Amino acid sequence: MKVARFYAPGDLRLEEAPRPEAGPGELLMRVRACGTCGTDAKILSFGHHHLVPPRVLGHEVTGEIEELGPGTEGFSPGDRVQMIAAIPDGECFECTHRSMSICANQESIGYHYDGGFAEWLVVPAKVLKVKGLNVIPEATSFEEAAVTEPLACVLNGQQLAGVTEGDVVVVIGAGPIGCLHVRLARARGASRVVLVERSTSRLEMSAERVLPDAAIDTTKDDAIDAVLKLTQGRGADVVITAAASGAAQEEAVQMAARGGRISFFGGLPKDDPSIRLDSNLVHYRELRIVGANGSTPAQNTEALALIADGSVPVSDLITDRYPLDRVHDAIEAVRSGHSIKVVITP
Repeated sequence: MKVARFYAPGDLRLEEAPRPEAGPGELLMRVRACGTCGTDAKILSFGHHHLVPPRVLGHEVTGEIEELGPGTEGFSPGDRVQMIAAIPDGECFECTHRSMSICANQESIGYHYDGGFAEWLVVPAKVLKVKGLNVIPEATSFEEAAVTEPLACVLNGQQLAGVTEGDVVVVIGAGPIGCLHVRLARARGASRVVLVERSTSRLEMSAERVLPDAAIDTTKDDAIDAVLKLTQGRGADVVITAAASGAAQEEAVQMAARGGRISFFGGLPKDDPSIRLDSNLVHYRELRIVGANGSTPAQNTEALALIADGSVPVSDLITDRYPLDRVHDAIEAVRSGHSIKVVITP
């Protein structure tokens, strides 16, 4: 079979490899679609401390069950399935008392286990143990279901930030995650959703699909002033920073309404993780700032249901599709910023 295997920063090789076999408690999946994202591009450029090469990349995986390993129950050959990316152990203090999204012993597809940039992969027994494999509803395509994993992360972020009916929500960053935040905020009953972006072309491309109530181009307007004008000076109930930007995080605090919630959704570069926070705004406005890291298996299941029932449409966000032998082009499409969601179809 063909695989795209990472060896070192800048070294991703398309290779032939033996088809794997499912061991006890495992499944063999024929990969039908695997989303690619900014994380894949970062790994290719810089590597990752959790990834020991060589490793097949790709963590937004859907496919068909080909065979069951000994002792595996609950699925059948031919089932169309979608898999979690981050695998919690389900047993640590964080999993049992906090959230599986912050599992202390978390492992990941495409990092600790070979991923979906391949024609086949083995679904680890640990995935099945935490109910991390979902059957895809019949009317939902493999490509649409491949957007489940990023949507689950978005769902986790909005649940932590308490996005609810009637909220004015500002999303900073018009990439694929920002688009999903706009769509999910609407599905959760937000009264107004505002999209903020510093790239005019990206904002235009995304806004014409997700149709925010207002789109703010920061090359032309000051984001804080624009949000205050749109809200008659009150500010936003929820501000979500769907971008790896310290400046966006600083601005988010300034544009939040009294009692507002701020989600630091996009992580910052490890060599520049600090911001200047006006803590008096947090203090006097009684703001709540929350982080967001990944998702739980249950949120993955919920995200797939939101896609399947049309609450969060995703098919129009898939702007680029590539076969596996063009994996480098797929990652470059992510890097370029000229695409929204990119999917590889082995």
